[in-house]
Amino acid sequence: MSSELLDLAMKASGGLDQWKRLRALSVDVSIGGPIWGLKGWPPGQTFDQILTVDTTNEHIVFTPFTRPDRRLTFNAATDTVTFDTLEGEVVDTMSPARAEFDGFLLPTPWDALHLGYFLGYACWNYFNSPFVFQYPGVESEEIEPWEEAGQTWRRLRVQFPPSLPNHSRDQVFYFGADGLQRRMDYVAEVMGSALVGHYTSRYRSFGGLQVATRRRVFRRNPDNTVNLNLPAITLDIHDVELHYALNDGQAHR
Repeated sequence: MSSELLDLAMKASGGLDQWKRLRALSVDVSIGGPIWGLKGWPPGQTFDQILTVDTTNEHIVFTPFTRPDRRLTFNAATDTVTFDTLEGEVVDTMSPARAEFDGFLLPTPWDALHLGYFLGYACWNYFNSPFVFQYPGVESEEIEPWEEAGQTWRRLRVQFPPSLPNHSRDQVFYFGADGLQRRMDYVAEVMGSALVGHYTSRYRSFGGLQVATRRRVFRRNPDNTVNLNLPAITLDIHDVELHYALNDGQAHR
């Protein structure tokens, strides 16, 4: 199967050579949207935090998380979410984490650990794409293009292994002529298997890495069209810092 589209996407995003030298990203992000009110959090609340994103293993830390003196760590390798103080004292843990969502529906409320699990695997995959598509166990193939907003977007169907938790194993990613991602489709399994169309835009270069600084998540229809009236989730990225291997000698903002 040709990897031409994946190669184009990785090149447009900064190149695989640079990515292989990275070890982590620090992402300054604001996460909002009406969905959090439905999940039991104060309506209109925005989660402003710094994400420390491992670029090798599915591991991510949110600081602060839901309150100024707490942080949260998601570790896919152990299927664990840990809520602790900024000094490292464990407050609460959920493991095995994914099984905790069995039987949950869209209106089922979430505590901080459920929220952290969802945001953990989601944000890790968002900020590691498209490079994660060439990680061990991930399979991808180009499928028929899609017409939207007067443009033709090429599409990549991606299947993730169980070792890399995600919204769903099978997802579809849309790319513009420049190779940058425009949209992604998935089933939000832990949110009652809602159909989702997720749009990415306003790309900026951070140390040569192209990052979408605006993400908007909408409900998707069975015919693959998307209701664009009101986003359920919003992500606004303010800054990204790149952390390289110690022997690389580089640090870029």
